Amino acid sequence: MLFDTDVLVWYLRGNPKAAKAIQNTVEKQISTIVYMELLQGARDKREIKVIRTFLKDAGFEILPLTENIGHRASVYMEEYCLKTGMCMADALLAATSVENQLPLITGNRKHYKAITEVELKIFRP
Repeated sequence: MLFDTDVLVWYLRGNPKAAKAIQNTVEKQISTIVYMELLQGARDKREIKVIRTFLKDAGFEILPLTENIGHRASVYMEEYCLKTGMCMADALLAATSVENQLPLITGNRKHYKAITEVELKIFRP
């Protein structure tokens, strides 16, 4: 299962539903983009350490960006950016989901609903 940033942020803020979603998933992955978004939101080095420790202890695998992911994300941007307001990070995450054949758990259905190749698992906090 590929996790979107929002689910991880809810977990880090103490949301029990996010904790349950993470604990109930055996194989957990995030994109390098999600990892970078988490780091971008950190306010200090302590929070960076909390993020790294959480990801390691929870057993998350960080998936790299590949040429195929970059190409597919570019196609998604060309197709959906103007129509839906899709941002670069969303396109890269959707492409990572499709290229790795992983369902994507997110609370942001509207960011991905236009991409029919993405298997969405909608999370409600």
